[in-house]
Amino acid sequence: MTNNYLPHIHVLAEDDANRQIANGFLLEPNLDNRAIKVLQNGGGWGKTLEEFNKKYASEMRQLPERMMVLLIDFDDDENRFSYVESHIPDDLKSRVFVLGVLSEPENLKRESKKTFEEIGEALAKDCSDNKNELWGHNLLKHNKRELERMATSVKPILFK
Repeated sequence: MTNNYLPHIHVLAEDDANRQIANGFLLEPNLDNRAIKVLQNGGGWGKTLEEFNKKYASEMRQLPERMMVLLIDFDDDENRFSYVESHIPDDLKSRVFVLGVLSEPENLKRESKKTFEEIGEALAKDCSDNKNELWGHNLLKHNKRELERMATSVKPILFK
């Protein structure tokens, strides 16, 4: 359970596959589970963005210690990130991060030969160990800029 008055992260996953990846991330032993919460599925990237703006943006304004990760599929759309980013309110941009698989999580699952939870755990281990093994995969390397942004604000909160 996160403490709303301490720095913490909420993850809004677009669908069940992304939620399973996020839950796998929570399995990393060096992670502070009290600082992160995975929210219910958004029902697609568009609904996730809509739900963020209708519900979670106002909550974030009242809770300045909260950061949000929108975990979406990019569906091989090179403009998806820009579109989503342009719909995040300016006053929250520094605390909202957009991550996801370039195509769909099922493709990453097939190529990595890992379950969704194992993918999440491997991504968390990469973060904890300052490595770029799975994050460097062709279906994930486009997240580099967001990961760099997260390094100073999110990583110290999540990893011991």
